[in-house]
Amino acid sequence: MAKRREFSVFSLSFLDIMSCGFGAVILIYILINHATEVTSSEINAELMAEVKKLEEEITEGTNRLVQIRNTIKQTEDEIVTTASMAKNISQKIRDLQSRIVALSESGASQSKEIEELKQELKRIQAEAASLEGSVAGDEETGTSLRSFVGEGDRQYITGLNVGGRHILVLLDGSASMLHETIVNAVRLSNMADDTKIHAEKWRRAVRTVEWVMANLPSESKFQLLTFNTSVHPTTTDGSKDWLDSIDKAATDQLLSNLKKFVPNGGTSLHHPFAQVRSMEPRPDNIFLIVDSLPTQDFDPPKRSAVSSSERVKLFTNALEELPQDIPVNVILFPMEGDPMATPYFWILAQITGGAFLTPSKDWP
Repeated sequence: MAKRREFSVFSLSFLDIMSCGFGAVILIYILINHATEVTSSEINAELMAEVKKLEEEITEGTNRLVQIRNTIKQTEDEIVTTASMAKNISQKIRDLQSRIVALSESGASQSKEIEELKQELKRIQAEAASLEGSVAGDEETGTSLRSFVGEGDRQYITGLNVGGRHILVLLDGSASMLHETIVNAVRLSNMADDTKIHAEKWRRAVRTVEWVMANLPSESKFQLLTFNTSVHPTTTDGSKDWLDSIDKAATDQLLSNLKKFVPNGGTSLHHPFAQVRSMEPRPDNIFLIVDSLPTQDFDPPKRSAVSSSERVKLFTNALEELPQDIPVNVILFPMEGDPMATPYFWILAQITGGAFLTPSKDWP
């Protein structure tokens, strides 16, 4: 009788199966760990590349900053040098003028020497004018007499030259300055004065005046007039005399009075343009802040409704009251129902040598 073989759970076959299972687990762990290491390496490489790029940008920005500072220093030195040269040339002009006067008084007015001195004087005066213009341009760039920051620091603007010795700001104070649409402008015109003063369109116009006054040249004089069917000074005493732009107290008072002005009535350009003609001295730069073509001349209209062609005619007639050779910078807040305002005010700016601007709603 054959001997029965004993059964054991730890036979060779069982151990083989267990070994294969453990081997498979180890292999899976190795594969997973290797994939993680590869992914980490790729991420680290991308981060290092980004860091290197940022470092290069920082280095480039630092170099640019140094260049800008050097340029500013060089420009400042050039301004000082040019100003000194202009001062010396001005002294030479005075010396030449004195010599010409002395020779003329001595009875030698027709002598060759005087003619030569006059020619030299003309040459030096031309050179002085060039130098003074250069210095003025450099000194006035980026200067502000008042602090003015628009909402979100929006102060972008190009092509508008806030320069001149006598600068006049004309602000349309008619009822149409209450809103961009006719319906809402009429609705607001029937509301309380406090509501009119705080109308968004009017407040934008007032902020525009503040921007202009903040950028006036320090040596200039200015005046601010509002107009509708007549002209209204913004000074407390009603004076239309020129004011110094560096007189902060007067400027603050003017702006305070402007913020109390209530837009109302129609629009006449005849009155403000005639006022320009009567000013002494006359302005050499005008800023016209307006929204539409005029609705009357010196007299009230005979009808309540004024057609587009009639408004164009009133505009062209008003130009006859405006003195020539004065740049008019137009800042237009377009009004609904007056499509001819934009082209005609653009023409006004072009023929007078001024600028034309239709600002976005977030400016200034």
